[in-house]
Amino acid sequence: MITTCGSALRSLVGALPARHAEPVLMYVEGAAGTGKSHLLQELADLPGTPDPARRWWRCGTDGGCLDEPPAPQKPEKPGEPEKPGEPEKPEEPEKANEHRPEENGHRPGPTLWLVDDVHRAGEDELRRLRRMLEGLGPGSAAVVTYRPEELAVPGLPLGGPPIAYPAGLTVLRNRLAPWDEERVRRAAAGALDESSCTAEAVARLYERTAGVPRVVVDLLAMVREQWPAFTGTAAEVDAAGVPARLAELVLSRTHALAPEDRPVVWAAAVLDGPAGRDELIAVSGLGAAAGGRALLRALESAALTELDEGRYGFAVPLAASAVRATVPGPVRQDLHRRTANALSRRQPVAWAAVADHHRAAGDGHRWLRAVERAAEAAEASGRHEQAITLLERTLALPGLPPQARARLAPLLARNAVTGLRSDQTVEVLAQIVQDAALPQAVRGELRLDLGLMLCNQMGRFAEGWRVLEIAAAELHEVRSPLAVRAMAALVSPNWPGVSLDVHRGWLIRAEAAAEESGDDAMRTAVLANHVGLAMSWADPEVWDLLERLRVKSADPACARQAARGLCNAADSAVWLGFHGRVGDLLAEGRELSVRTGAPYTEHSAMATRLLQEWWTGRWLGLDKRCEDFVAATADMPFIASDAYVVRGLLAVAQGNWGEARSWLSQQGTFATEKLPVPLGAAAAGAVIRLTLARQDVDDAAERARAAWKVVADKGVWPWAAELAPWAVEALARAGDGATARTMVRNFSQGLGPGDAPAARAALVWSRAVLTETEALAQERRDGLLEAARLYEEAAAAYGELPRPYSQALTTEGAARCVLAADTGDTADGAEVAAAPADAADTADTAASPARKTAKAGKAGRTGKATGSASPDRKTGGEAAPDEAATTAALAELESCARRFTDLGAVWDAARARALLRTRQPARKGRPPGRPSHADQLSPREEEVAQLAVAGLTNREIAATLHLSPRTVEQHIAGAMRKTGALSRRDLAHRLGGAP
Repeated sequence: MITTCGSALRSLVGALPARHAEPVLMYVEGAAGTGKSHLLQELADLPGTPDPARRWWRCGTDGGCLDEPPAPQKPEKPGEPEKPGEPEKPEEPEKANEHRPEENGHRPGPTLWLVDDVHRAGEDELRRLRRMLEGLGPGSAAVVTYRPEELAVPGLPLGGPPIAYPAGLTVLRNRLAPWDEERVRRAAAGALDESSCTAEAVARLYERTAGVPRVVVDLLAMVREQWPAFTGTAAEVDAAGVPARLAELVLSRTHALAPEDRPVVWAAAVLDGPAGRDELIAVSGLGAAAGGRALLRALESAALTELDEGRYGFAVPLAASAVRATVPGPVRQDLHRRTANALSRRQPVAWAAVADHHRAAGDGHRWLRAVERAAEAAEASGRHEQAITLLERTLALPGLPPQARARLAPLLARNAVTGLRSDQTVEVLAQIVQDAALPQAVRGELRLDLGLMLCNQMGRFAEGWRVLEIAAAELHEVRSPLAVRAMAALVSPNWPGVSLDVHRGWLIRAEAAAEESGDDAMRTAVLANHVGLAMSWADPEVWDLLERLRVKSADPACARQAARGLCNAADSAVWLGFHGRVGDLLAEGRELSVRTGAPYTEHSAMATRLLQEWWTGRWLGLDKRCEDFVAATADMPFIASDAYVVRGLLAVAQGNWGEARSWLSQQGTFATEKLPVPLGAAAAGAVIRLTLARQDVDDAAERARAAWKVVADKGVWPWAAELAPWAVEALARAGDGATARTMVRNFSQGLGPGDAPAARAALVWSRAVLTETEALAQERRDGLLEAARLYEEAAAAYGELPRPYSQALTTEGAARCVLAADTGDTADGAEVAAAPADAADTADTAASPARKTAKAGKAGRTGKATGSASPDRKTGGEAAPDEAATTAALAELESCARRFTDLGAVWDAARARALLRTRQPARKGRPPGRPSHADQLSPREEEVAQLAVAGLTNREIAATLHLSPRTVEQHIAGAMRKTGALSRRDLAHRLGGAP
């Protein structure tokens, strides 16, 4: 249903007179489909308005005058007055021909006349309307609607001569405007599914309908009935066609013109947009005099309208399609040819449109040249997506001349490497490079760009590496600068499967070739990749290399390569932990990317910023930022890998484990082992952590071995930082301590003297995990205190970076070890049967690096920086922490719980609080017995419920909170009973609505 603009309705209501006030006449004008009749119906049905008798007058119908309209479900019949309680009887025809109150049933007293479509009224009906309006009495009003474009006398709704308005009559005018884009969006939201009501679809609906309500509603109905189901693209809106009402209206107006005048309307349809008088006449093929007359007649008949001063076209752009479809083929070809020529004279030239018209005219040579110029213009202005779409569509056509293919294919590849879309481009180029007729230089260039897309944008590293190697050899003799570019690409170390030494070898070759080529842009490209390689393995010379890269260049190609190098350096610096320097690198690199039109590099910088925010603890809204980034890069999901992983890491900390696995696996788009090595290692570490939390130790160990091999084969050891602590824990808990010790040793040796603060903190963390595990297995309290000292050292290092989440995790580990060293013998796994339901289980935390063996203590940390034990506290000949150290450990654990909560790490906070409860005595002054929570959730029930709705199983909740699965089951049952929830899913809604 069409609803009118609220402001128009309010103005009409406000104008209605009181019962004895002077009468009012309101003219309401609006183009076809703007909702005039609906406005009258709303006015007639509106409650709370003055209550004169409603009288309808539908112009152009037999009888003309109606009394109050029948109920909405009944058909409206002209000329039938309504008599309460009696069947309606038609008026005598002769009495409807003349307006006299006593003859037409015009009851005395205030009357609201609703006069619809006055542009349809004939001369006799207009005379009667005039008499009625001239005779309006006190308290009466008339609302008269019409289409201004169809009035017999422009500007005079009731024709000429002017009406003799009574002296006391107030005359007002209101114009109904089309809907704006927001109103179109609301209409689309009501008609379409939420998933298909996209911004793209709404913008196209608004553009094609000009916001005319009737056309919007009709087009939405057509879109909704499409098969396959509408998904919300602009192309689908275009494919829906032209609504029947609109087509009939515009075709009837066109047909009403004399045949010799119709070509000017056809020209407007082919031009498909606002056009000047001379341009329309030129495209129509009519002479200046005949064309001018034809345009005037088209405007008079409303077949065309003046859209802007001196610019003409269709009031509803969609109408052009209906007219174009009726133009005879040969005539239409001539129109397209003349349109191409006319558009070529505009400045700037819309070459893509020119190309379409040349093709429609059957001029293949001009079409391909225009396509090339359109793509070049789009590339020059940074509109890479537009160039890619145009070139893909062109190159996919059969029968394309080889010389045209050789010109267009490199242009496509160049835009795809720089832009954000490459899926279809990869398939197009993969076919083209097989063409033996292509010149070697062209084929090599295409192969180079294909290799770059496979590696950088598609994540198909092994395939891309092979293609780049072939391209480097193929281009060496014929286009040496491009051969340098291929070699430079092989320097980039992020890809799995190739060792650091191989990349160093390619760097030597690339630097020599760049100097030999004398090409500044290629020298900059090699330097950019040298910076990325050096930063990845913490080469001390990298900062000097960066200063060389920052040299300003007026050459856009050099600047584009420098932007890429700066953004890649920022990415590597994030992994190393140089968070203080990352901001400047990103800002500089992104500014250069925007200035030189490199959206791929710009988006890579945005992805690096998400990693920076994760590590530095800026988590507020980070999940939404990650999801928005994934949505914005949906056409090329590989570039969103950073966002996927960060979103998954957040989900792990928040306890949304099912969601975490989905994000960490890139929602099925890429396997972890196919990600860039540092990102894959971080994702693998999180998956191993989850697997350990689920107590599937053997699976965690297998995952750790596989992930570690990828990093070890690469040889860039700083990238092991996010994997090492969890991999060491998995292998140690699985009983493979020898491999865990080898991991720690190799990690230490691989780092060497390089400045990699995050990796060095992770190395200390890994040693702490190994020490804690072995101490628990051997029941050595001094080993636990040594582990606590190592955890403290790691926490201090993370605090310097800063990485607050890692700092909190390692601080928690230190506290856990101190408390474990201070705990007497405990049984593993089961809650003491006699313990109350709120008592803590003795199972270790899910994040602990070792499961307790029999007689092993709980986990904790030393309270003092030295981690020293009191010499007079001994157990079995081993040192135990003194009371001050234990007290400090508890305080640190409380602080960790607060920091986890502040970050939003729900799972970690719950685990820390649970460990605290195992050691904190009952508060002084607390009355005996347990507090009553008859109607509200107890703190423990709420904690268990929150983890349950996050997706954790009872066993996983039990491991996190030191409870038995049976106790967890009881708490969940209690939470469901108190909230009235029928299921865990329902419990989520109930908790969400709770205060």
